[in-house]
Formats: sequence, C-alpha cells, structure tokens
Amino acid sequence: MIAADEEFLTGLPVFRHFEDVADPALYRALPPGWGLAIADIVDSTAAIGTGRYKAVNMAGAAVISGLSNSLGRHDLPFVFGGDGAAVAVPPYGLSVARTALSNVQRWVKDDLDLAMRVALVPVEDIRQNGFDIRVARFQASENVSYAMFSGGGNSWAEARMKEGQYALPTAEAGERPDLTGLSCRWNPIPASHGKVVSIIAVPGPSRDMPAFRQLVIDLVDLAEQDARHGHPVPEDGPKLGFVREGLGLEARAGAAYHDVWGKTRRSLRILGESLLVNFLGATGLSLGRFSAAHYRRSVASNTDFRKFDDGLKMTVDIDTARLEKIRARLERDRLAGSCYYGLHEQDAALMTCIVPSPLSRDHMHFVDGADGGYAAAASRLKAQVQATAAN
Repeated sequence: MIAADEEFLTGLPVFRHFEDVADPALYRALPPGWGLAIADIVDSTAAIGTGRYKAVNMAGAAVISGLSNSLGRHDLPFVFGGDGAAVAVPPYGLSVARTALSNVQRWVKDDLDLAMRVALVPVEDIRQNGFDIRVARFQASENVSYAMFSGGGNSWAEARMKEGQYALPTAEAGERPDLTGLSCRWNPIPASHGKVVSIIAVPGPSRDMPAFRQLVIDLVDLAEQDARHGHPVPEDGPKLGFVREGLGLEARAGAAYHDVWGKTRRSLRILGESLLVNFLGATGLSLGRFSAAHYRRSVASNTDFRKFDDGLKMTVDIDTARLEKIRARLERDRLAGSCYYGLHEQDAALMTCIVPSPLSRDHMHFVDGADGGYAAAASRLKAQVQATAAN
C-alpha cells in the first residue's frame, strides 16, 4: 500500500459520541483510485420470510470476512447492512477484491443456497455522477472502531449494482473464499425493554440536510434514554447457543464444497468449543489467558448495533413509549420531506461475528433484528420512496 493510502487509513477521524455521527466535518473522502466492493442478497425479504435470518446475515458478514482475509487487512472501512455489506478497497487490492467477491458469491450460492449480487465500483465513477464516499470512524469500545460512510456514494453504487452494472462474474464451482473467523454461535438475544427495533432513516426529497442531521441527533437521543443507550446486547454479553443452523453455517464457512467429513469435523469442534466456553462461564474458571466472562463482556462492548451509511441505521432495544416517540419523530420529518424511513419491530436480535482469535481483543460483532431486521426496514423505506415518486 502506498504511503497516501496508508495515511488515509491511519489518519481517519475517530469520534466517541455517536450523536456526532451526522457532523459532515468529521468525514474524509476516499483517495483517488479506490473502489467500493458491494454485495447484497437477491430478494432477501423472501429468504427471511422462510426463516433464513441467520443465513442472510452470515452471507452479509462473509463479504467483510472474505475481503479482509484475502487482503490481509482488518482495518479497511466497511459497513454491514444485514443482507449485504460494502467495503472500501485501496488501488493495490482491487484485483484481489474482485476474486474474493466472486468467491464469496459462489460460496453463498453453493453452501447457503442464496443468490448474491456482487460489484466493484470505482470511486471516480461515483464522483462523476455527483456523489462521494466520505469515511470516519466511531470508537465503539477500547479495542474496536467501525467505519461510518457519508456522501451518497454507497447508495448510488448499490442502486447501480441492482441495475446490473459493475457486476463481477461468479467464481468457478468449488472456489471458496477465506472466511477464517466468521462465526454464528450466539442464541437470539431477546428484548429486555419491550422490542428490538431496526430503523433506517435517509435524506428525503427536500434534501434539507440540516433538518436531516437534526433528525439523526434526535433519534440517537431518544434511543439512548436508558442505561444501555438502547444496546440490544446485555452488558454481560449474550448466551452462547447450540442452534443447529448456526453451527452448520459456521462449519460450511471453513470447509470445501462436498467435503462432508470436513464439515462434520468442524461442527464437532465448534460444538466442543461452545460447550467449553459455557462451562468456563458457568464455573468462573479461566483457560490460560482466556476468560469466558471477560470475553462475553467484550462481545457486548464491541458490537456494531448502530451506524451511518448515507443515513442512520440502528437496531436497538427500546420500550413502547420511546418507540412511539421515535415513530412520531420519523413521521413528522417524512411529511416535511426531510427523510424517508423504514422501521421494523421484533422480539429479539441476532448476532454474527468475525473473531480472528478467541484471545484477540479486536473481535467484531454485527447485530440485526431476528425477524426481518434491516431487510424489512429497507423494504418499507423503498415503498415510501416509490409512493413519493408516483405522486
């Protein structure tokens, strides 16, 4: 990586108060020559409708895992969208990223039985069309920060991908991405305040950005009005689970296609590790430097449950009173033309993770709603946009 690209990554602004996420002065533009790797599941709403929440989330996180591992860097800016993801890629990595994306697409098709779109969009094309990709980082915990995106470029690129532009060819049968660290071991996390609510809010037809920024600040403030700031994961961490689908998905992420024995071995290893961690957690014992209790607490603090990706995305655990205030606030701005929004309620959250090593502190955890989440919210937002266009 050349010095300018390295300086961009190491010099990205980092903010610690999430309400600052709407401040445009915090964001820096991607350098020339970079690309945006994007992917999403085709008709994820239908897949979720058949109960395949974990598979859809696993596919989205696989994009981040596959690209990070193939490029040998876990500090590239990315955003998890529930049924997909976007990753900013420096010039030196574009060729490798193309292969990794195609391999992830093939793995999703062969092992998850889902159709995934993948594309790689040059930042110059985005800028020539009047948009940009600007990046900052939110310090979620002492050990993990997550990229935030503004400028409209991600949304423009996603729309072009859905039109079939910038598409990459699917890898040959049998090709596999490096999904080391991708895991799905947690039980659904039930709401403790009332409902787990997935919210997406983006600028509306008025393009009144000051009004939209104030909406973001107000929504964050409403969600934060409890000791956990709307965090859907308990402070002591979630419970490890033994859900067959989760174990199977993780086993498939690390074994070759048709390697039934390899998948069986991985399933047994994953099950054994989960049992061991549960035992250590129940007894308070440690294994060398590994403490189950400390690990579960760090899972909660490292979780990516709110983000900015050309708009606000949150999956929060809130009571009925706050939910109604949030809904009213969103509706007010929708009627004023300053936002479109989608909101979806459910009884629990789901977590998908990238854990390079149980002893590493930079493990990352992505939260979505357990019954549609961001995909359902995005569908409702899309309906608002289409209704406005039709009038």
